[in-house]
Amino acid sequence: MNTINIDVTGTGTDLAPAVADGLAALTTLKEGTGPGRAFLGWLDLPLTTAESEIKRIKEVAADLSQEAEVVVVIGIGGSYLGTKAVIEALSHSFDALLPRRTHPRVLFAGQNISEDYLSELLDVVQGRSCACIVVSKSGTTTEPALAFRIIKKHINGPIVAITDGLQGVLKSLADQEGYKTFVIPDNVGGRFSVLTPVGLLPMAVAGVDIERLLCGAREAMACCLAPAAENPALIYAAARNALYRQGKSVEILANFHPKLHYLTEWWKQLYGESEGKEGKGLFPAGVDFTTDLHSMGQYIQEGPRFLIETVLSVAEPERCLRIESDAGDLDGLNYLSGHRIDHCNKMAELGTRMAHIAGGVPNIRIEIPRLDAYHLGALLYFFEAACGISGYMLGVNPFDQPGVEAYKKNMFKLLGK
Repeated sequence: MNTINIDVTGTGTDLAPAVADGLAALTTLKEGTGPGRAFLGWLDLPLTTAESEIKRIKEVAADLSQEAEVVVVIGIGGSYLGTKAVIEALSHSFDALLPRRTHPRVLFAGQNISEDYLSELLDVVQGRSCACIVVSKSGTTTEPALAFRIIKKHINGPIVAITDGLQGVLKSLADQEGYKTFVIPDNVGGRFSVLTPVGLLPMAVAGVDIERLLCGAREAMACCLAPAAENPALIYAAARNALYRQGKSVEILANFHPKLHYLTEWWKQLYGESEGKEGKGLFPAGVDFTTDLHSMGQYIQEGPRFLIETVLSVAEPERCLRIESDAGDLDGLNYLSGHRIDHCNKMAELGTRMAHIAGGVPNIRIEIPRLDAYHLGALLYFFEAACGISGYMLGVNPFDQPGVEAYKKNMFKLLGK
């Protein structure tokens, strides 16, 4: 598979036993014989998503784009992070300052309970044509429900609900108010929902080529579900579990491309919520390099040796910018004249990996050729497949999240519900 390349270095252990365990976990995942089997609908989404569904998503996205300058997407967790990750990764870094736009600006709400954030969002909505996409299976999750209650009174455009197909508060409200609706499949959990309408509709509104995204996911599906030792999802799951068994307890996902910040946030939820239970699981953390080498680099290099570092790399940037010669050379950088900025970035990546491996930090490197819809779709599916395999290797149900309810019970009690 050329879409995703993986390299594991500095583990100090034979990965063969873990790969064998991973093959057994992969069989459990594919055959649906493990815990959480009722939530495996994401496995074949790249193949089973109907053309008619894609067509309707694109039509509704086009309607929203024609009617609204701003589209507010309301959701939290898996109803928000995957969408945000893809849009941020595929958008201009300074999108807010571009003078011309071909698609509405997508803003987010319901992912926090900040009074200032919501108030400032209302400032932006005022005086603009605004539509809303609200994502919630039940319609009663506190954060998005609060945001929707407030924001819907300030929306002057259409509202689209992505929710349960048969029941729930949001489904009832959508039927009553005549909102257009899309269904969250019953067999797909929130953190695995990025390739359902939950992610695809707002992505399409933002101008993402969702057909190419699904095409990339299909290629990854063929490789990441293959019972072969070179399966990259299997290698990733095996390496992180082998290192966990050695006492490593924290995995840092490091990217060398600032557009991948929210991909890291999505990854953190995917693995944290899937594996962090029964006293088990690697703690998923994230850093943006080279920026965070000037804040976290010292700790990673010489702190306690409980870390795994997974590096996410993009082989070829979308733009080309070369370093020019300077007559004075006061900064001493003329030796780099003619080189691309990305050459410096790649040498920083290699140098960092060499230093951290020498410092006792095992390294897993995951590379995609380009940061586009196709390869991003492949990367999303790769991480999902690896998460399912890894969770079963760990001996937990990767598809439930019982601990999430603890804070809600306390919050509701304190609020007097």
